Amino acid sequence: MQKINIPLKDSYDCFVGEDLLKISGEIIKDLSKAEKIMIVSDDVVFSLYGETLKDSLKKSGFITDSFVFKNGEKQKNLDTVRNLLSKMIDFNMTRTDIVVALGGGVVGDLAGFTASIFKRGIKYVQIPTTLLAAVDSSVGGKTGVDFSGLKNQVGAFCQPLAVICDTKTFDTLPYKQYICGAAEVIKYGVISDSKLFYSLKETPIKENYENIVSTCIKIKRDYVLKDEFDLGDRMFLNFGHTIGHAVESLAGFSLTHGESIAVGMAIISSKAAEKGFCEEYVKTDIISLLEKYDLPVSTDIKKEKIAEAVSQDKKTKGDTLSLIVPVKIGECKIENIKKREIKDWI
Repeated sequence: MQKINIPLKDSYDCFVGEDLLKISGEIIKDLSKAEKIMIVSDDVVFSLYGETLKDSLKKSGFITDSFVFKNGEKQKNLDTVRNLLSKMIDFNMTRTDIVVALGGGVVGDLAGFTASIFKRGIKYVQIPTTLLAAVDSSVGGKTGVDFSGLKNQVGAFCQPLAVICDTKTFDTLPYKQYICGAAEVIKYGVISDSKLFYSLKETPIKENYENIVSTCIKIKRDYVLKDEFDLGDRMFLNFGHTIGHAVESLAGFSLTHGESIAVGMAIISSKAAEKGFCEEYVKTDIISLLEKYDLPVSTDIKKEKIAEAVSQDKKTKGDTLSLIVPVKIGECKIENIKKREIKDWI
């Protein structure tokens, strides 16, 4: 097991290793004097790991209840938040009690957001069960839900009490979800770590989960420490996301988050090479690695529609949008463009 500290004002640890779900109750007990825990999960994940988590929490003396919703991005909305809040009130939770998110990014984002607004904020723990959530959404304190067909339009920054990543849970991931997480791992290599990037060509991620997840968390930690509220350097973590989120929404979430981000990375990398921000090999290496993990690198969605969706991205500031552009493998830059120039980058 590896333990990675995130030394913010609300400091917390990320635990990464095999079979941690069985000792999650002990880990949480060392961190909190809570009496009650609301487990938030989706129906697919809960059927696999819900009982294991409940048993661990009960052995550590916690009183538990569960809120389980249907698997899928379409459930990440204010209606589900409302239903969870009602369940928490019926469970008579207090400000010292805890929400535990068991699942992927949808579960973590929704549970974290609900915890942030319940009684003006209670603690929550992230237990990511997907590669994507482990390296991305479970760390850094971004929470939220989709609204009006757009991704993450309602949310809050709220750091977790802890992140407990049991890499054994990845063994039950469908292949599509595995490559979804691979896209985010590739992103980390492009923006910050050429050694990580090129290692992914030689050794599949699934053969080295603990080290790769820990490496990605450390990279994200460093960006979050510089810029907790996503106003400067943390924007580098959005490489591929601005266009990717638009593609994801326009596709009606028929593409996974990782597949959509892969398309965004490929489009931006191609334009960066075309515009002289990077050499041709950078684009070629990025697209080649995405294809190696069976990720899409193009879309049939018309660029006019993508440009319109991008213009509503929450990261826009007035008439300006910040794009993350590769300079070389392991290094990117922030390029500020006008909204009218978006189509020229697609």
